[in-house]
Amino acid sequence: MISRALQLQPAVDQARQRSEEALTKMAIQQQQLAKAEHQLSELQRYRLEYATGGDGAWTVGALLNRQKFVERIDQAIAQQNAETARLQRQFELVRGRWHQAHARESALASVVERYHTQERDAESRHEQAESDERMQYRRSR
Repeated sequence: MISRALQLQPAVDQARQRSEEALTKMAIQQQQLAKAEHQLSELQRYRLEYATGGDGAWTVGALLNRQKFVERIDQAIAQQNAETARLQRQFELVRGRWHQAHARESALASVVERYHTQERDAESRHEQAESDERMQYRRSR
């Protein structure tokens, strides 16, 4: 007869694999988010440097060009903000999936461990009963 723990082992292995896959996806998503946040901070830093730089001796044409360029940087910042927010939402979804997969893996592993404990206890009781029976048999002889 196959023990309950051994019967559940394929489910535990599958849950562990799903948890590891979810963890890998979460790490990739986290890297993408960090990259997007870095790009956003670089754009913001560049905008600040560009908008505050200069000596003030500008022609009207140069000022207009500068203003248009700052507006394009602002558009890029808005787009990067949106992308960063999208990646943050995606990361939260992936993290939630990992959390669920990890919880399932832990729950199954806990059940299997409990079955192992029960099986060891039953085996110990069986061995004790056999030992007691042998001792009883020796005494009766």
